[in-house]
Amino acid sequence: MARYFDVHPDNPQPRSLGQVADLIRGGALVAYPTDSGYALGCQLGNRDGLQRIRALRGLDDRHHFTLVCSEFGQLGQYVQMDNNVFRAVKAATPGPYTFILKATREAPKVMLHPKKKTVGVRVPEHTTALALLHTLGEPLMSSTLILPEQVDPLTEGWLVDQELGNQLDAILDSGDCGLEPTTIIDLSEDEAVVLRQGAGDPTPFLS
Repeated sequence: MARYFDVHPDNPQPRSLGQVADLIRGGALVAYPTDSGYALGCQLGNRDGLQRIRALRGLDDRHHFTLVCSEFGQLGQYVQMDNNVFRAVKAATPGPYTFILKATREAPKVMLHPKKKTVGVRVPEHTTALALLHTLGEPLMSSTLILPEQVDPLTEGWLVDQELGNQLDAILDSGDCGLEPTTIIDLSEDEAVVLRQGAGDPTPFLS
């Protein structure tokens, strides 16, 4: 059964965050709240964690996993951005967007799209998610917690526990969570392509 950590939405307890971070470093798969629903996350390079996410969500190997980062400045280590993309992504960060971009050599190979060598990146606008990332000290390999045959993410910690408590290692709950998934925008080629319309307005990237 998953360990359940209930933290304050504005001032999440450092001790609980430290315990969750330690579990992640030990190979755990965790569910955590973001501004766009719950997400599943594991440590960089955790191949088993990604396989567990694929199994839980019913994903194939062409799914774009996301590096969830604590700040915009981390993105350049993992993805390639020309000047125009750099400015556009920076203006929308943090926020309810996931950007698909060409990966650098620093991006974990296990999470790259097998043919395109691309990866998703985002910076959430959510106190608990950012606090966890700062405590961990590195990005999380993640995917929005959308169950098979569903279109919306899970948004309540107790429901995550009810649905997946026996398949996760930890659940972080701060009582607040976004209701819509991110808008996914592929910026890896010359023309921006909206892969999923979610909470973020894609208009600035399509003009």
